[in-house]
Amino acid sequence: MSEDVGQAVVAAVRDLLPVLRERAQETEDARAVPADSVKALEEAGFFRLLQPARFGGHEVDPITFLTAVRLIASACGSTGWVSSVIGVHAWQLALFPLQAQEDVWGADPSTRMSSSYAPTGRAEAAEGGHRLSGRWSFSSGCDHASWVLLGGIVPDADGNPADFRTFLLPAGDYVIDDVWDTVGLRGTGSNDIVVSDAFVPEYRSLSFNDVFRCACPGQEANPAPLYRLPYGSLFSYAITTPIIGMATGAYEAHVAYQQERVRASYVGQKAAEDPYAQVRVAEAAAELDTAWLALERNMAELMGLARAGTKIPVPLRLRVRRDQVRGTGQAITAVDRLFENSGGRALKLGTPIQRFWRDAHAGRVHAINDPERALSMFGRGEFGLRIQPDGML
Repeated sequence: MSEDVGQAVVAAVRDLLPVLRERAQETEDARAVPADSVKALEEAGFFRLLQPARFGGHEVDPITFLTAVRLIASACGSTGWVSSVIGVHAWQLALFPLQAQEDVWGADPSTRMSSSYAPTGRAEAAEGGHRLSGRWSFSSGCDHASWVLLGGIVPDADGNPADFRTFLLPAGDYVIDDVWDTVGLRGTGSNDIVVSDAFVPEYRSLSFNDVFRCACPGQEANPAPLYRLPYGSLFSYAITTPIIGMATGAYEAHVAYQQERVRASYVGQKAAEDPYAQVRVAEAAAELDTAWLALERNMAELMGLARAGTKIPVPLRLRVRRDQVRGTGQAITAVDRLFENSGGRALKLGTPIQRFWRDAHAGRVHAINDPERALSMFGRGEFGLRIQPDGML
């Protein structure tokens, strides 16, 4: 039943694409996704795709969620990015103790969270929980959320790092500082979160030690296979998928433009008849297909093991991260190839191809897309060497 609902949500998202595409420039100019777009996605059921059923969520297969994300990002890169990041937070909250889930969704199951995981603030142990202070950056879509997930390193008695945790705070415990002004993903509203000595009870934090072991307190309340997936496998693809979607949008815009374009410098030749342009389109399409097919294969294998109640092996988790960073790279290769072949008019602000190009490159610099780190971990695993896993494995 949930997958039938999921497909209905994907169909509803597809119906929204024309208006999201029309609002892409408005989104960029406002440096934030319009409230009407967020409301439309909420009404379509998008933000409930990964939410636990006990709170009215759909608990769909991740590929359904990622398919919807790719569609949204193909219409507007910033909207796709915000939708994916906020959408995957429902899955993460399901891993927290049930009381934390009740705090967020008990009164309103449509409540949303933003995040900033880099531990740039200060976390100190306190009786019954922790105290947080500091500034966290890049909290995409924070204006459309009333809770935030913040990363923090908890020191031991000697001041040495003892644990990395994710802390959950309500809007009353933080301030949003509007600092977002960038060349790409301008519409994501990825502003700073400022916290001044806020108390976070123990049940509203989650240790990455538990996350890495795929053994979290929320799994008792939410026993669906979906919530037995590794954090690094699902969250990393929630970053790569919008970039694949942006490259897909660039591809669609490029093909439509080239079908009408006449190249004045080549004696009126139609661009679509240029064999070199045809080759570039073929190459870009192949890059996108390869990235997406790897994603589908990996998610199917992960969910197959989760449904069987089988522990997900480290070699598979390494392969997922390998293919995830490669998928981002393939999307960037595709969008670069298309942009280079679009001609000088593609440089004009307001055209979709240059916006997708800037947005995709902005998404590429997210820390989870660091190819060398993920590929090195995979290589060490293949050689039987000891692996120092990062927080996204």
